[in-house]
Amino acid sequence: MKRPPGISISRLAIYLRFLEEYLKEQGLKSTINSAQLARYLDMHPHQIRKDLSYFGKFGERGVGYHVQELKDNIAKILGLNRKWNLCLCGAGNLGSALCAYKGFKEINLNIVALFDSDVRKIGKYIQGIKVYSPKTIVSTVKELKIDMAIIAVPLENAQTIADKLIASGIRAILNFAPVKLNVPGHVKLRNADLSIELVNLAHFLSSP
Repeated sequence: MKRPPGISISRLAIYLRFLEEYLKEQGLKSTINSAQLARYLDMHPHQIRKDLSYFGKFGERGVGYHVQELKDNIAKILGLNRKWNLCLCGAGNLGSALCAYKGFKEINLNIVALFDSDVRKIGKYIQGIKVYSPKTIVSTVKELKIDMAIIAVPLENAQTIADKLIASGIRAILNFAPVKLNVPGHVKLRNADLSIELVNLAHFLSSP
């Protein structure tokens, strides 16, 4: 099977989110074809068919896709047919907001631990999630069987936290800190730089 590009994986997540909402409105026996799906998502039908073709054949000629079946297949492709445990490093404003986000649980991503260096927070709970000291990252990750991590700490602390996460066995990290992290090849790192996205919006607004 040809390896799909990262952008196709990102689009699969968009398809999955739409199909979940479509099922709620249309019911379990609903069907949809690529043209309809493309129209809803403002995309080209060929792009949708190409993204799905990386993973096999879906749908029936003259019928389209059975929505429940396509949703389940995409969830399996994305690894969301099972639960994953997450830890969140940084219990500041951003970290607290991420803890409150209910969308994670809807796709089987469960934040089970928070790490923060503020001694006033250690041992307490935020949104029902216990706050641990960063000194315990290695032992806590192993004890709670944590699969992936989110970094939302000040940039000067981000690399140290990343190093501890990697030492604990974490191989998937989402980084919100505005700094380039050095990670080994076996670790998947995704960066979410909110400031860059806002700069792009500012440029759009200031352009003639």
